[in-house]
Amino acid sequence: MRYKRLGNSDLVVSVVGLGTWAIGGDFWGSVDDALSIKTIQRAIDCGINLIDTAPAYGNGHAERIVGEAIKGRRDKVIIATKCGVLRDGPRFIRTLKPETIRKEIDESLRRLGVDVIDLYQIHWPDKNTPLEDSVNELVKLRQAGKFRYLGVSNFDTKLMEQIISMTDIVSLQPQYSLLERSIEKDVLPFCREKGIGVLTYGSLGGGILTGKFKERPKLEKGDHRDRFYPFFHEPLWSKAMQLVEALREIAYEVGKPVAHVAINWVNQQEGVTSALVGAKTPEQAEQNAGAGEWELSEEHLKRIEAAYKNIFGSDGVD
Repeated sequence: MRYKRLGNSDLVVSVVGLGTWAIGGDFWGSVDDALSIKTIQRAIDCGINLIDTAPAYGNGHAERIVGEAIKGRRDKVIIATKCGVLRDGPRFIRTLKPETIRKEIDESLRRLGVDVIDLYQIHWPDKNTPLEDSVNELVKLRQAGKFRYLGVSNFDTKLMEQIISMTDIVSLQPQYSLLERSIEKDVLPFCREKGIGVLTYGSLGGGILTGKFKERPKLEKGDHRDRFYPFFHEPLWSKAMQLVEALREIAYEVGKPVAHVAINWVNQQEGVTSALVGAKTPEQAEQNAGAGEWELSEEHLKRIEAAYKNIFGSDGVD
């Protein structure tokens, strides 16, 4: 496994991180908690040290499962969780009120069974709460020793400019994959310029870039990823399948899974620190971790870019 330093922090993270949205049990179909624990532990055994979670994933369920899985292994992992998204039944409510953040971090610490969170991230912006109020509370919580470093997720450059004028952030977590490249225009260059680490989510396009789908899937009850990722619908679906074929050719040449090619493409973009990838079984976790053992050649990267432009045009799908 390869490792990189996260932004201007002293956190050194695996280039493949484990995302835990899928194990929350309320958005990606059915889950087996015992299997989820084994999955997290296998990921750690394979060199993945970055585990990213959030209270919104199953209304705290993913955090509880992570907490169970890391018992006796706390020194082997960097725990990243978030604040700012609450659940009200099926609804996701974005709120960064100071009193809400204060309550959220204490509940996250309890569920995770840890004394301190390594990376605490604002999950989504909240346009109804002044950012300064939220930041002031977060600074107090950091000074109280509840978390070590602050990061943000789903922020644009304007919001990042705003927050770094008030306090330090070490990372941004945006959606980024071969199917969603909009951050390349200004967000990724901004992060490179400011020394902000980038942890990508949706790195496999909701699973499409694993190459496992031969036709548009009929997702099981409770699996709503097609609501979040537009690539499951036409006209993007057919284009995504063409791109997967281009990745499949390279995967065949190097004798690696298609998912590795997609993960490594993300990881080899300048400014990206780690690609977060979900897993629901130990086998998936082990396979994903394997992407951190090798890199694509310059020729492969050029071929992928040429295929992308041929399929999506110069404007892509952003």
